[in-house]
Amino acid sequence: MAPVASSAVAGAIASPGAVAEHDARYFRNWLITRLSEYLQRPAEEIGSRTPFAEYGLDSVAALSLYGDIEEEFGLYLEPTVAWDHPTADALARHLRDEFAKACGGRREV
Repeated sequence: MAPVASSAVAGAIASPGAVAEHDARYFRNWLITRLSEYLQRPAEEIGSRTPFAEYGLDSVAALSLYGDIEEEFGLYLEPTVAWDHPTADALARHLRDEFAKACGGRREV
């Protein structure tokens, strides 16, 4: 099942540079902030290249993270995305690409 953008996200992309604002660094920082909340540890302790499994990310936290992604970016992802892209860097790149596709395929980053 391919991710799709909500009409809210699609409508928010009004300028050509809007997708560029959501680069991989943006998504990585957003993910690390969310992970620090779920894992109850400082964001500074979460490495962008450390597998989520090493932090003990469980399926409940992963589902909550998917809900946050859907709410924040309007992307509907497969439940296995955190295991298919097991680090903050890998998942951030995936989110960047899916967000760009959902916004009409523009990717200026």
